[in-house]
Amino acid sequence: MTAPHASHTADASPAPASPRPVRKAVVPAAGLGTRFLPATKATPKEMLPVVDKPAIQYVVEEAAKAGLDDILMVTGRHKRAIEDHFDNAFELEQALAAKGDTVRLDAVRDPARLADIHHIRQGDPLGLGHAVLCAKHHVGDQPFAVLLGDDLIDARETLLSQMLDVRDRFQGSVVALMKVDPSQVHLYGCAAVEPTGEDGVVKVTGLVEKPSPENAPSNYAVIGRYVLDPEVFEVLERTAPGRGGEIQLTDALQELAAGGTVHGVVFDGLRYDTGDKADYLRTVVRLACERPDLGPEFTAWLKEFVVGLEEAGAGREESRAA
Repeated sequence: MTAPHASHTADASPAPASPRPVRKAVVPAAGLGTRFLPATKATPKEMLPVVDKPAIQYVVEEAAKAGLDDILMVTGRHKRAIEDHFDNAFELEQALAAKGDTVRLDAVRDPARLADIHHIRQGDPLGLGHAVLCAKHHVGDQPFAVLLGDDLIDARETLLSQMLDVRDRFQGSVVALMKVDPSQVHLYGCAAVEPTGEDGVVKVTGLVEKPSPENAPSNYAVIGRYVLDPEVFEVLERTAPGRGGEIQLTDALQELAAGGTVHGVVFDGLRYDTGDKADYLRTVVRLACERPDLGPEFTAWLKEFVVGLEEAGAGREESRAA
């Protein structure tokens, strides 16, 4: 997690507090999920379970915990399961109530209680920037957050709340940044930054989408949390397709950064990337181990399993040597 705020210098004086607090969030969920085929052929990637909740529920819970009670999901074709998950399921609820199964009944009802959730379809998969632009009429002229479903932030972290605080004090837009190994910068949008005099908060002066290591402005990678000024819509409307032929949110933020209105919160807490198969499996194992109802039994089995793998590997080595 970032360190507590220190005093900032005169040349980075924050703007007056925003008269319009951030209450809306946008969750883009229109991707095809090709990295998880064939599982995502008929099931939205956002609905893949992380232990016993779909990945997207963790994201909505994070937004609601930070006080964002109006959430727009930007979906696509074949994503009806997401809408159903955050709706009431009367028949299922009645069946559980009749059995007196209050634990599962609460679990089924919880998604619909989290926030005021809306849905809109992106239509054409024209990139993250286009997905955000689809939210223009719902968001209007208010600042808003964007949370990507592939990035899960541990529930014990306060990243989004920190970003909202930075927005309140500095205005403009705020991105979440994380230091990555230089060999990994080509997987992210990367930021050029300047210090603000405040620990854990930087001024973003430029952004590059998925640069090669030699062309990256830094190893500060943009991860999937944003708090955006509504000015971004005007920029997105004139942003030409960029990398991959898509409208990139990074390109629009680059224009805003050039105007000095983008800040970054540097995050070094727990983050889980469920968009990658190996990281998805690690996320499931890690969160299962931390569950009080599953952890003790699952951890004991996992230790035995790992010992068995090591013994099997040693046995194969001995066989080869013989």
